[in-house]
Amino acid sequence: MTAYPIDLIRAAFPALLQSRTAYLDNPAGTLVPEQVIAAVAQTMATASSNLGGRFAASQRADAIWRAAHEAAAEFVNAASWQEMVIGPNMTTLAFQMAQVISQTLSPGDEIIVTRMDHEGNISPWLAMAEARGLVVKWLPFNRESWRIEPEDLSALLSPRTKFLALNYASNMTGSVNDVAALTALARAAGALVWIDAVQLAPHRLPDVQAIGCDFLACSSYKFFGPHLGILWGREALLRSLPPHRVRCASDDIPDRFCTGTPQTELLAGLTATIDYLAWAGEATGHAGTRRERMAGAYNAFDAYEAGLTRRLIGGLTALPGVKLMGIANPNLFAHRVPTISFTHESVSTHRFAEALAAEDINVWSGHNYALEPARHLGLSEEEGVVRIGIAHYNREDEIERTLAVIERLVS
Repeated sequence: MTAYPIDLIRAAFPALLQSRTAYLDNPAGTLVPEQVIAAVAQTMATASSNLGGRFAASQRADAIWRAAHEAAAEFVNAASWQEMVIGPNMTTLAFQMAQVISQTLSPGDEIIVTRMDHEGNISPWLAMAEARGLVVKWLPFNRESWRIEPEDLSALLSPRTKFLALNYASNMTGSVNDVAALTALARAAGALVWIDAVQLAPHRLPDVQAIGCDFLACSSYKFFGPHLGILWGREALLRSLPPHRVRCASDDIPDRFCTGTPQTELLAGLTATIDYLAWAGEATGHAGTRRERMAGAYNAFDAYEAGLTRRLIGGLTALPGVKLMGIANPNLFAHRVPTISFTHESVSTHRFAEALAAEDINVWSGHNYALEPARHLGLSEEEGVVRIGIAHYNREDEIERTLAVIERLVS
């Protein structure tokens, strides 16, 4: 096996060359490699025109738009680039599509949302339910497995179930759900399934064909790219749903769900992000198509991050008064991403965050928009958790620095 090239990986990220900061705030947004920054700047300099013109700058913008949709399709393993809707962020896309989907539903129809999700995958659907008179059912996660279990979903499904909003990986506990099994149950009952893959995408490569869902959403700024939201939907479904557009826009897909002038420079950055992931695959000893190289990169990321996660969780659980919120057994790391949250019996979560920030270590405290998980776990909504998020460019010495600060606070 090729040794993980951590120094080569880190050299791709300008932020890591400019300071000793330990960026462990990755669940909220990851760093961006140089090639993404360069692609954004180059596009702003040479292709800042709107689409559809007969002059060169506009034609360059057209090509960038198309390339980004093709790259996004490759990232999620879509059947066609036309299945990709790209917008400002996942939450905005969810609110937009909630308006669209609501037009296919009737009062009394049932939707299911989970106690595991970020508010971006709850609030849009609650608003949809309120506007259309829908019945909302809440799907809990299991406090022992830290995952959503199929039997709990089965208990909520009925002939009136029309929609399930499902979390792939938790932004608080890091738990990864068996979304393929859960999707199969919901679709067999006649429901549409929307997957929030925002927290999975920095660590594992999504595959909509393997999942079998109807929609999958993620955000490229969570997987080393620019601030964009990415939505995949089944082509036949997207064509059948009511459009959400201005009158003179195309009725084809994805145009019928695209509003306003696209962020062409960020679309260029998205393509460069996919190319970075393929480059990382090559750097870790993998070859093949762009997606195959991406898959290789993610396999390398996963193995490397698991080592850092093992050290962080082992160090935290050895400290007095620390309570981990998530899977701690290394044998079950396949069921989690390296987002590690904890509380302490006497030290405020915000005190931990402040002390770590003073040592140039970035982490988050609070509920981090995981409002329902905080409630489900009986946590203070104001205090929430201390959240430490590992990415493939973090180093072991950063984990050691972090544990040292936490140990001083609890000793």
